[in-house]
Parts: sequence; C-alpha cells; structure tokens
Amino acid sequence: MDIRLDKNAYGKNAINLSRIIRHPDRHEIRHISVDISLSGDFEDVHTAGDNTKVLPTDTMKNTVYALAKDHFTASIEAFGLFLADYLLSNNPQVTEVRTRLTEYSWTRMTFNGTPHPHSFVNGGSEKHVALITRNRQATILSAGINDLLILKTTDSGFENYIKDKYTTLKETSDRIFSTECDITWIYENLPANPDHLYAAIREDLLQTFSNHKSLSVQHTLYAMGANVLKDFPEVKEITLKMPNKHHILFNLQQFGMDNNNEVFIATDEPYGYITGTLTRN
Repeated sequence: MDIRLDKNAYGKNAINLSRIIRHPDRHEIRHISVDISLSGDFEDVHTAGDNTKVLPTDTMKNTVYALAKDHFTASIEAFGLFLADYLLSNNPQVTEVRTRLTEYSWTRMTFNGTPHPHSFVNGGSEKHVALITRNRQATILSAGINDLLILKTTDSGFENYIKDKYTTLKETSDRIFSTECDITWIYENLPANPDHLYAAIREDLLQTFSNHKSLSVQHTLYAMGANVLKDFPEVKEITLKMPNKHHILFNLQQFGMDNNNEVFIATDEPYGYITGTLTRN
C-alpha cells in the first residue's frame, strides 16, 4: 500500500507567562498564554523515528520565557511576530510558524481616584488574542477579542420570522440583547502600533453594538463588522461569533402582576449561535 504523510505540525500549547514591567513610579502586569505550532520537513520523525530535525517542545517553552525578558515590552502582536521570526530564522527545517497569544486582562486598582502603582484586579472573562502565521514568503497577522460579554436592555427585537406548528417563541420589538463574542480580524499589513489600533477597533465594535437598532443578532453582527471595515482600512477581513445569551421574560401574570420588560430568566443553555465573516468587494 502506497502511504504518504500529508499535512502535519507539532508544537507547545498553553505556555503561561506573567511579565512584570517595572517603571520608576509604577508596575505593569502582562499575563499571557502562548501556543506554538511548527510545520516543515518532519517526515522522517514520523516514518523512521528520526528526531534529528525536531526542536523539542520543551525548548519552545523555554524560548518563550527567555525572549520575554527583552522582547515582551509592548503589544502581544509585536512579541508574537518576534517569536515567530526567531523560530523560523533558527530552524531551517521549518517552513511555517504559527503563534497564538492570548492576553488576560488586569486592571489597576484605584482608591479615591488615584491608581495604585502595583495592585491590580482581574478584568473578567475578556481576552485580547493575536495569531501570527509566518512562512518564508509572507506573514499574516490576525487580532481579536475572545469572550467579550456585552448586553443592552433595549433597542433590540425579533419579529416576522418563520412560524410553523412547533413554534412557541413570541415576537417582540423590545428585548434584552446579550452575547459573548469572539471577534477576529485580519490586517492588510503589519500595523505600526498594534495596541492603539486594537483599542480603537474594540471601541468601534462596542459603539456599534450600543447604538444599533437591532432587528436580530445577525443584523447587529453585520453592522458591527461593516463599521470596522469602513472605519479601519488596515483591516481586510473580520469574523464575528455571537452566541445569543437568552434573557426570557418571566410570566408574572400568573401572580396577577404586570411585567413591563423588568424581570427575566437568564439562561445559558440551549443558546442560539450566530457567525459571519465580512470582507470588502
């Protein structure tokens, strides 16, 4: 039987790193998780057990910590690019490096309006992510937000949908809209200031969500993605995943009480799952 090895890759995931950046008057805390994946000339390790071209995954882990000392001082995008370039430059058997970096949010504690120089509180579930794919011809940089939990209490409805014999959902022109987004965008070119651009895109997404008169999750998903493409020529493609975190109006009439969109059952499961990718024509 003629068998050949097709696509293959290997690497190290969940390299968790905390980096303190010490300024004269304050500290910064950066907490990230790094995934590394290498593709290249690794057929012999699979077919013959020949490890001579294999960079151990433990070495990848150590490389992340060692490079972080001098090179993780700005954005996760910049560190991910440096890490990918280092691994590619020092391993001729490698044809492609993929690095994924996830940054966890820590917010400086503030007392009486004054930020504390070295104390922080966790910023919740939201994470800043960056994905770098680097080969010997090109580099693709993606960034985004994971687990962004957002909600608005009005300016959202769902009406005029298909109704069949199994439909029990009632139409509404005024409902809670809540979702926990994963949003990823691809840059046309490597941005000069990734942190600044990330913050601006995040704010644009939140403003669109807040101000959009939503007729469905899909309607708002499209508006959020479209505005990013209109406002940021640096972005060539954006993907949004927006599961619907349902808030169902509770029946107070059984107790002789009115419920004017005030009391809801918050439920996580089952949930609607809506996705979309937007690009320019």
